Amino acid sequence: MIKNKDSLIGNSEDEVLQRLRHDACVILEGALRAVDPIEVVLNALSLEGDVLSYEGGLVDLSKTKKIIVVGGGKAGGMMAKAVEGLLGKQITSGHINVLKGTEGSKLGRITLRGASHPIPDHEGVKGVDRMLDLTNGLTKRDLVITLISGGGSALMPYPAPGISLEDMRKLTSFLLMAGATINELNSVRKHISGFKGGQFARHVYPAMMINLLLSDVIGDPIDTIASGPTSPDESTFMDARDVVTKYGLIDDIPESVLSRLNDGMNGMCPETPKLGDPIFENVSNLVIANNYMAARAASKVAEGLGYNSMILSTHIEGEARQVGGMFAGVAREEQSRGLPLPRPAAIIIGGETTVTVNGEGKGGRNQEVALGAIRKMSGLRGIIATLGTDGIDGPTDAAGAMVDGESLTRALGMGLNPDKFLEGNDSYSFFESMNDLIMTGPTETNVNDLSVILVR
Repeated sequence: MIKNKDSLIGNSEDEVLQRLRHDACVILEGALRAVDPIEVVLNALSLEGDVLSYEGGLVDLSKTKKIIVVGGGKAGGMMAKAVEGLLGKQITSGHINVLKGTEGSKLGRITLRGASHPIPDHEGVKGVDRMLDLTNGLTKRDLVITLISGGGSALMPYPAPGISLEDMRKLTSFLLMAGATINELNSVRKHISGFKGGQFARHVYPAMMINLLLSDVIGDPIDTIASGPTSPDESTFMDARDVVTKYGLIDDIPESVLSRLNDGMNGMCPETPKLGDPIFENVSNLVIANNYMAARAASKVAEGLGYNSMILSTHIEGEARQVGGMFAGVAREEQSRGLPLPRPAAIIIGGETTVTVNGEGKGGRNQEVALGAIRKMSGLRGIIATLGTDGIDGPTDAAGAMVDGESLTRALGMGLNPDKFLEGNDSYSFFESMNDLIMTGPTETNVNDLSVILVR
C-alpha cells in the first residue's frame, strides 16, 4: 500500500536505518489494513434472512418499504460497496459523494459522485441535492442507511439560504489558512449549512436511520465527524462566531456568513437540532472505525516484528512543526535512557495537527511534523514516519514523510536547509528532494493521522 516502499528503504546505506525504514512501512500498512472500510462495515452489519442486525438493534427488512443509502466522505465508495454487497437488490436507491477521482467503482443501486476536498465544489452540492431528493417524504416504514467518513464536511456542502457556495469556499479557506482545528472549522460549517449539524436527520424524520461513521476526529464526537448531519449538535451560533473572532477573521469573511451568524445569535435563524429533540428517536449513530483501531493494529504489527510497543496517545493536537519536535524528543529520550519502554521500541501516536500557513510553499501537516523533527533526530538510531490515513496530506499527492538519524546530515550535504523550508511551509519540496515522501495514493479510508517512532 506504500507505493514507494523500496525507494524509502533504500534511502539510507546504514543497515540499522534500512531495517527501521522497512519496519515503519510494514507497521503503517498494517494500520491501514485494520481500518479497511469494507471490513469494518461488514463487521458492523449482519444479515440473517430478512433481519438486519447492528450494534444496539435490528430491522426486519420484510416490513420495510424503502431502503435508501446516502452519505459522503473519503471512504464512501468502499463503504457503499460493502453495504450493496450485503443488501443487494433490497436497496431501493442510493447516492454517495466521494473524493474526486475515486468515483469509478461499479455499483448497482448506489451512485457515486466525485466532489472536491478540502474546498467544496458544485458537484458536492449537486450530490447533497440528490440525497435530499431520495429521502423526501419518507415514513416510519422506511430505512435510511447513511455512510459517513472523514472529508464528509467538504464533500457534502449545502449552503444555508442566503449563502453562496463561493462564500462557503472563502470561509473554509480562511479558517484552514488560520490553523483552525477540525472541531472549530466544523462548528462554523454546521451553522452556515442546511444539511449538517443534525439537519439531515430532521429532513429524514420519521424514517429509521442507521448511520455508520468512520471517525477522523479526535475523541470520536459524532456531532463533529463530517459536521454531524445525523446527530444532535452541541455547538451554537455563538460558538461559530467565537471561532471566527478567535482567528481575527470578522472583517475578512463574506458578509452573508457574518450576517447569518449574527442573525442566529439573535434568534432570527433556527438553531441546529439538539440532544433530546424527538427527530433523533429513530436514529442510531455507530462509530465503526477510528484512529485508536489503526493505532492498536500498528502496535500489534510492531510487536510481531520484535519491538516493545506502546500507544502513547491518539489525542495529539497542536502546531505540526512543534509536535514534530516533541516526537523527536520522545525518540531522543528512548535512545538515551530506554524510556518510555526498553529498546527496540515502537511508539505509536495518533491525532491530527494543524499548520498555520505563513509561507507560499507546498506541504501537509504530516510532512511538516517530519520536517519539524529533523534537527532533533540527528544522530539517533531512530526514525519517525508519519502519514494521513487517507493518503492525502494537505493539498499534495503524498500521504506523509519520514526522517531518521541521518536525514539532517544528508539534507545539508544536498544544500537543503530545513529551517528555510519550514519558514516557507514548503515541506513537500524538501522531502521530494530527499526522496522521503510516503506515497500511497488515496486509500479510501480516513481515521486521522498516524505516526510511528522506532528506536533501536
